[in-house]
Amino acid sequence: MIRKKICLLGAFAVGKSSLVRRFVHSEYDDRYMTTVGVKVEKKECQVGDHQVSLVIWDLHGEDRWQEVRASYLRGTAGALLVADGTRIESLEVMAQLRKRLLEQNPDAHVVTLVNKMDREADFAITADEWRARVDWGPVVFTSARTGHGVEDAFQSLANHW
Repeated sequence: MIRKKICLLGAFAVGKSSLVRRFVHSEYDDRYMTTVGVKVEKKECQVGDHQVSLVIWDLHGEDRWQEVRASYLRGTAGALLVADGTRIESLEVMAQLRKRLLEQNPDAHVVTLVNKMDREADFAITADEWRARVDWGPVVFTSARTGHGVEDAFQSLANHW
């Protein structure tokens, strides 16, 4: 079995923990619970004829008071960079975290998520504008609340190996 460390990175309150909970446990809870440090979950995915075990590091959100430690990023094979579609400033934080991740792990596979698709009417910019601003690769639109795109986002990382 192949084991890969995956990190969820983004600003505070973009929905990282909710995405993990939806993917690993098929659950959603609308109560906001801030992540302190890191919470680790694991889920196995089928890729062709082999299993990939994703060891998922749900890291605390980054803001002006707390920065994601470089030590959390070491050994990361892949990452989901998460932005909140209703908060354009989360895109800037996501871009900074991507840069820091790739400094530590230049070969890390990255998938970019714009979360909260269930609130698309409240998005700060259109889906096409999100795609245009994320110039480093494809964008997956997700909703931890409804499950939209969540399985696809994690599976796209697993499919890389």
